[in-house]
Amino acid sequence: MNRRDFLRYTTPVVLLLANGKIVQASETDPYEWSRRKIKLRFAVASDGHYGQPKTPFEEYHATLVNRVNEEHATNPFAFCMINGDIVHDDKNHYPAAKAALSGLQMPWYVSQGNHDHVTPDEWKAIWDIPVNHDFKIKKTSFLIATTSDEKGTYLPPDVPWIAAKLEEHKNQEHVFIFLHINPGKLTVNAVDSPALFEVFAKHKNIKAVFNGHDHDEEGIKVKNDIPFIFDAHFGGNWGTNYRGFRVVELLKDNSVATYILNPTEKINAAVL
Repeated sequence: MNRRDFLRYTTPVVLLLANGKIVQASETDPYEWSRRKIKLRFAVASDGHYGQPKTPFEEYHATLVNRVNEEHATNPFAFCMINGDIVHDDKNHYPAAKAALSGLQMPWYVSQGNHDHVTPDEWKAIWDIPVNHDFKIKKTSFLIATTSDEKGTYLPPDVPWIAAKLEEHKNQEHVFIFLHINPGKLTVNAVDSPALFEVFAKHKNIKAVFNGHDHDEEGIKVKNDIPFIFDAHFGGNWGTNYRGFRVVELLKDNSVATYILNPTEKINAAVL
């Protein structure tokens, strides 16, 4: 694929409408979604697995960083989220992984995945943010929560922490949540957290939850009216036949346009 096609090609754009309905942009006026003004734009990538044996993990990270930066130069991101499995089982890889991701030319955040085998104190020392973290950009809030521990256990997030933060951000227009492992048992490798969904039900400003972990999941699954959005992987040795990242655009009318950019080869047209 030449550079022009590479920069232009995306999977079908999916719109999360303000009324909660999810449609493909092709179901509307094909130019309508693109005319809506963007008020917030960010990127999400997951599962880099820095240090995984028999994989070109350095190349995978360099490709991700370069492509996100290229997209940012054309149409800026507020931030980039690396949603778990930063390294592959060995904490000795953190300095190199952090150095690679530090090439991103916008603010960036990380979440803990099941291959990120460190304690909360070690995580804080490496990244200078806790395993559970939140921030705001104007009237939109973002929650990042761990779904594992130093042993790599598959866990739901800390429900009391999520509940407290959702209450704290209840007057925000939108809340986006980043969890490496899906908490709704929506995939083979997910966990089930009924208590979390009881908390979610009390907060109607949750716009979407972003999950990594399942390298072969690249679409949107809905549970209890909440979209759970996957972005496949940008590293590792299994999953979709491409390594890419997801773009998310919160529009002025409070709908969301989202799609995956593929930096290596064309994605199957039936992605979403």
